[in-house]
Amino acid sequence: MIPSNRVSTHPGEVLKLEFLEPLEQSQSGLARHLGIPVQRVNELIRGKRGVTPETAWLLSQAFDTSPEFWMNLQNSYDLSSRRPKTKVKPILHNRVAKGI
Repeated sequence: MIPSNRVSTHPGEVLKLEFLEPLEQSQSGLARHLGIPVQRVNELIRGKRGVTPETAWLLSQAFDTSPEFWMNLQNSYDLSSRRPKTKVKPILHNRVAKGI
């Protein structure tokens, strides 16, 4: 569920607080383990980069989670951080609008 009163937690923060810190794993160690540049991990943790499907697969394998877990975190963050300021009225089906 997307929070209505705040922006969802960025997946990089979840990665740092729920996975790397408890496992005492460094960003560079994770990057080596995944076979990706350390800059990619660092930008994800700093919230400057999002989780891509490829990264979701890598993280899911490394931490025994699902790729959907990582993509859902990213989707929730994206939707909550880009909520439009304006509201749009719903388009009613013609039958409903005509009172049929």
